[in-house]
Amino acid sequence: MSELERYQIDLKGQKEDVRMLEYDIDDRFFAALDGAELEHGALHVSVSIRKASGFFELHFHTEGTVVVCCDLCLDDMDQPISSDHQLIVKLGAVSETDDDEFITVSEDAGILDLSWFIYEFIALSIPIKHVHAPGKCNHVMTEKLHELSAARSSDEANAVDPRWEALRKLKVKSEE
Repeated sequence: MSELERYQIDLKGQKEDVRMLEYDIDDRFFAALDGAELEHGALHVSVSIRKASGFFELHFHTEGTVVVCCDLCLDDMDQPISSDHQLIVKLGAVSETDDDEFITVSEDAGILDLSWFIYEFIALSIPIKHVHAPGKCNHVMTEKLHELSAARSSDEANAVDPRWEALRKLKVKSEE
């Protein structure tokens, strides 16, 4: 059984009205997904599947941490994740009009693969900016960044736009 097979659920075979699934996500999950940007993490995902007339309502709750690159020092850091997402699934003819929260699964197969949805929900929960807590960044890198940004800002302060320089010369001439 491959790592991702356990994320495939048979919607047609669901007997009870509400079904709970629990998954512990680790590095093997990210390695099994080819092309995944995330490679490391430890998360717990709870999936609640409610069977209704004509559709299934899935609620995903994710808690844990993933390893991302710090935007300042470029070292790896643990990013806490906590998120809730919802997905509506119906059985029928697969169409291209599916959106982010509503999908159609072929009625012939009736199998829904949750692995990419879980991955996408994790990726969407990562903040745009990831920075270590104050004082936790790589000191060598932050010192170099500070040194280079200070040098660049002093160069910019000394540089005068040539248009302003021409206006200053006109002003000096008019005062003479």
